[in-house]
Amino acid sequence: MFTKVNSKVVSVNLAQAGQIVARRGAMLFYTGQVFFQPHQIPGMGGGGGMGGLAGMAGRMMQGEHEATMIAQGNGVVHYGYRGLELEVVDMSQGGEMRVEASRLLAYTQGLQASVVSTTSSGGGGGGGGGLMGALRSAASGVATGQGMFTTQLTGVGTAVILGHGGFIQLQVTPNSPLTVDPQAFAASVGQIQTNLRSTVSFRNMGRTGGEAFQLDCTGQGVVFVQASEHRL
Repeated sequence: MFTKVNSKVVSVNLAQAGQIVARRGAMLFYTGQVFFQPHQIPGMGGGGGMGGLAGMAGRMMQGEHEATMIAQGNGVVHYGYRGLELEVVDMSQGGEMRVEASRLLAYTQGLQASVVSTTSSGGGGGGGGGLMGALRSAASGVATGQGMFTTQLTGVGTAVILGHGGFIQLQVTPNSPLTVDPQAFAASVGQIQTNLRSTVSFRNMGRTGGEAFQLDCTGQGVVFVQASEHRL
């Protein structure tokens, strides 16, 4: 549904695609009759008690709270964000995609977004329970780009992700796992489990060559890696 104008801009025809959800500030220009309204991703409300506080703390520290807008009507909208490179991800066969909110530009109405814990499906994170556990896991996310919460897209449609320097698509199978730099990891599609691993120990402290954390990707699917370690 999205058409690449160049490496940093996409366009979408609302008459063909239907409603589009995009991060606030991503709309560059449009033609035709287009209307915008605020949108809330499920899971962003927090909730009560310690779990609500922990979730809110984690999401705030990890940037998993990007404001989004719905575009609808009869026109063509052009999207881009801060001159970042983008990639159109085809999910026309359905499935599951996980991506940090800061890297998600837009997606079509056939996809449903929710904020989920990375520990809910074998992902990295952890750090104990309660508010302090959330703060420890969130702090890890700040340091590495991988943490306690992430955005999950499920259903059928198309999404657009953001990154520095373009993307490489890498296949992951049960017989061919993958290890990437956490800050180069952009998104995964399919049944991918991630585990954040520290390579630092008392014996090699100061001798890790700057690669103190690594992200192990296992399962079946595709991992998108940006050609840079710069965080968004």
